Amino acid sequence: MKPSNVKRNIIANYIGGGWSALMGLAFLPIYIRYLGIEAYGLIGVYASLQAWFALLDMGLSPTINREMSRFTAGIHTPQSIRDLLKSVEMIYMGIAVLLAVIVIGIASWIATDWLKVEVLSIRSVTHALMITGLIIGFRWVDTLYRSAILGLQHQVWLNSVTAAFATVRGLGTIGVLALISPTIQAFFMFQAVTYAVETIILARQTHRYLPTPPNPPKFSIDALRGVWSFAAGMTMITFLATILTQVDKLLLSTLLPLEQFGYFTLASTVAGALSILIVPISNVAYPRFTELVASGEEKTFTMQYHKFAQLLTISIIPATLILSFFSHQIIYLWTHSAATTQAVAPILSIWVIGTALNGLMHIPYMAQLAYGWSRLTVIVNTIAAAIIIPAFLILVPRYGVMAAAWIWVAINSGYILFAVPAMHLKILRHEEWKWYKTDVVGPLLTGLLMTLGMFWLAQKYSHMNTLVEFIFLAIGAFLVLLATAMTTPLVRKVIFKAMRRITTAVNGLTG
Repeated sequence: MKPSNVKRNIIANYIGGGWSALMGLAFLPIYIRYLGIEAYGLIGVYASLQAWFALLDMGLSPTINREMSRFTAGIHTPQSIRDLLKSVEMIYMGIAVLLAVIVIGIASWIATDWLKVEVLSIRSVTHALMITGLIIGFRWVDTLYRSAILGLQHQVWLNSVTAAFATVRGLGTIGVLALISPTIQAFFMFQAVTYAVETIILARQTHRYLPTPPNPPKFSIDALRGVWSFAAGMTMITFLATILTQVDKLLLSTLLPLEQFGYFTLASTVAGALSILIVPISNVAYPRFTELVASGEEKTFTMQYHKFAQLLTISIIPATLILSFFSHQIIYLWTHSAATTQAVAPILSIWVIGTALNGLMHIPYMAQLAYGWSRLTVIVNTIAAAIIIPAFLILVPRYGVMAAAWIWVAINSGYILFAVPAMHLKILRHEEWKWYKTDVVGPLLTGLLMTLGMFWLAQKYSHMNTLVEFIFLAIGAFLVLLATAMTTPLVRKVIFKAMRRITTAVNGLTG
């Protein structure tokens, strides 16, 4: 992939992902206003169900991403890549039907025996959960085609479609709630329709991007056998990652009343918005790394590794610092609800730190997958799961949601401290300290100092009105971003290069 294409894909991912997230976050207060916080808790239950069912993926979606990238590097023939896609499609379709049937079948049990419903009727909760079964089925197949298109590096088109459907989904849902029925069933039904249409469009475009093979594509055991080792490793990684990221939601959904679980869901959703900044970079880094490894370009791979790591740090550290230190102000400006702010802000201020630490691991993780090396992640995640499950079982019932937040931070701190050095013993050797010092810690400390200065000013001038507070946060966020970015060699190099061009141009005019 040419450098210009890398930049184009990153920009497309940011615009598409940012717009999609904006559509989701901007309308959340309106959804809650129409549906109530208890109904919003059901959205959290649906998201958790979808995450747990990802265990059935068997590593196929990251595998298809990798193999499509290898196809662009000349490893696959049109026939072999088509046979592989056909084989994975058939597996995915069967699992999608199975998932829909399972969710519809257990919906009544979840509503009556698992959740602590206080305001909504059991009947409406059951019907809503049954509709989520259809959504999970559609989104399951959607994942396959997204992975394929990402691997083929047609990310501009993918983000255009994603942004368009996010807009239709956001505005359309408000229309349905306002004009037709302000119920959680209507909410999920409209979501199901939009995801069905989106999946069909993604499927058609995936097939258009691939060349026509000599023979009709067919289900091939040989095609699956060729990728099974990598897929098996990814299955174990997915299993352990699901435990690490969803066990808290599983426990809290049954320990807390649905209303309180709704507040937790809101906090984790806002913290999860960091994915807007993480995923666009990792989606470009993974196929780029895979292509370079397949081509044997070790030196270029090392350079790209640090560039992507610095870009990720610039992206998520400023947002994390602002969300953590100013969670109360941000939640109140967003929801205009003192009760919601009081319930959500303390959780958010801690949870977002763990999410950021997890996000920083994406580039090292993508480097491992580019080499087809999944064993380290399996080992690390196994150890983490052995710690996190008893920690949640012991501490969450005793100390509540905040215990879950601090456990999330501790586990992801362990990744940074232990998984990164272990990785650099095998690949990208001698690059470990550059990752810590230059790519992460240096920019982090600079951003932290700027944020502490902002926090001191906010405490000193605590009686700002809404407009002034918004402007203060916006300017402060920009300054933290600028300070963080200027600490990285990546940005300094771009600035110095631009300055040389300006100097050359001025000298040319004056000479």
